[in-house]
Amino acid sequence: MRGKLLPLAGLYLVQGLPYGLQSGLLPLLLRARGFSLTRVGLAKALYAPWLLKLAWAPLVDARGSTRAWLTRSTAGLGLVCGVLAGLPPPGAGQAGLPAAVAGLLLLLNLGAAVQDVALDALAVQLLEPAELGPGNTVQVVAYKLGAALAGGALLALLPTLSWTRLFLLLAATYWLAAALAWAAPALRQLPRPPPSEQRPHTMHLMRDVLAVPGTLWTAGFVLTYKLGEQGASSLFPLLLLDHGISAPELGLWNGVGAMVCSIAGSSLGGTLLAKHWELLPLLKSVLWLRLGGLACQTALLFHLDALGASLGPGTILRGAALLSLCLQHFLGGLVTTATFTGMMRCSQLAPRALQATHYSLLATLELLGKLLLGALAGALVDGLGPHSCFSLLLILSALPLLNLGLAPSTLL
Repeated sequence: MRGKLLPLAGLYLVQGLPYGLQSGLLPLLLRARGFSLTRVGLAKALYAPWLLKLAWAPLVDARGSTRAWLTRSTAGLGLVCGVLAGLPPPGAGQAGLPAAVAGLLLLLNLGAAVQDVALDALAVQLLEPAELGPGNTVQVVAYKLGAALAGGALLALLPTLSWTRLFLLLAATYWLAAALAWAAPALRQLPRPPPSEQRPHTMHLMRDVLAVPGTLWTAGFVLTYKLGEQGASSLFPLLLLDHGISAPELGLWNGVGAMVCSIAGSSLGGTLLAKHWELLPLLKSVLWLRLGGLACQTALLFHLDALGASLGPGTILRGAALLSLCLQHFLGGLVTTATFTGMMRCSQLAPRALQATHYSLLATLELLGKLLLGALAGALVDGLGPHSCFSLLLILSALPLLNLGLAPSTLL
C-alpha cells in the first residue's frame, strides 16, 4: 500500500499549490503593488475553471489513460509557470492584471482543474476498498499542506523571492511531479480499460452517472453535510472578534491551530477506517460530536449576548471559545476524510469508463455545498441576527444525521 500512497501524497501536495497561490500569495502580491481591494477581489474570477470540471471529465474517461492525462496536465502547469516567470510582474498603479498574466493564470487554473479530475479518477482506480481510508487521508492532508506551502511558506520567502524565481520554482516542482506521475511503479501498473468499456460522450451520460447505485443519496449528502459547519466556521471567529478577542490571537488559533487540528482529524479518520471501522457508524458518531460542538458555540454566544460580556484575557469563557474553534476543525477534518472515502467508494461502483465523470460530479457538489453557506453566512447573520442564524446552522448540521438513516446498502 505504501507504494501507492507515497506517489499519491506527492501529487495531491502539488495539486494544493494553485489554491494556496491564488488564495494566499497572489492577493498579497497584488495588494503590495498598489492594486485596489476591488481589483484584488476580482482576481477570484480566475477560479472559474474549477466549477466546470464536469465539462471535461467525460474526456478524461473516454480518451487515453488517467495516468497520461495526469502527466500531461501536470507538465502543462509547469510550462505555464515557466512562461509566467518570463513575463514582467504586474506593475504598481495598474488598473488590473495585464491581459497576458490574467490569461496565463486562467490557463493555470484550467490545467489544475484537469489535473484534479485525472488524479481523483486515478485514485478511484488504484485504491482497493480496504485502502480508501488511508488513501483519502493522504488526499485531504497532502492537499492542505500544499495549499499552506504555497500560501504560507512562499509568502514568508517573498522578501527574497522575486516574481521570476517564484514561478521558476513552481515550474520545477510541477515538472518533477509530472515525472513522478509517469514513472511511479504503482501508477504504471494501472491496466487500460478494455475497448468494450470505452464509451463516447453521449447525451445520456449524466443519466448513466446518476444510475450508479448510491449516487443520488451520496450527492445529496455531500451537498449538505458541510452547510452548518461552514457557516459557523465563517461567522464564529468574527463574532469572537466583536466580543474582544484580538485579530492576531484569532489569526493564530483560527489559522495555524485550525490547520493543525484539521490535519490531525483527517489523519485520525484514515487510521480508524484502516482499522476496519465501518464508514457509516463512524460518520454518525462524528456528526453527533460536531453537532454538540456547534451547540456549545451557540450557547456561548447566547450567554455572552445576554450578559453583554467581553472575552477578556485569562477568562474561562475565552479559553473555551478558542478551544472550540480547534475542536470543530478537528471534527471537520475527520468528517471530511470519512465523506471522501464514501464518495470514492460510490465512484468505484461505476463502470470504469464513467469513474472520472462520476467522482467529478460528487466533488463539484461537495465544493458547492461548502461555498454556499460560506458565501451567504454574513448576509444571514445581518438579516436574522446571530441567535436565529446559529439556530438555523444547528438545524442544518442535524440534517446529515437524518440522511444517514436513508443510506443505501451499497455504501455500508
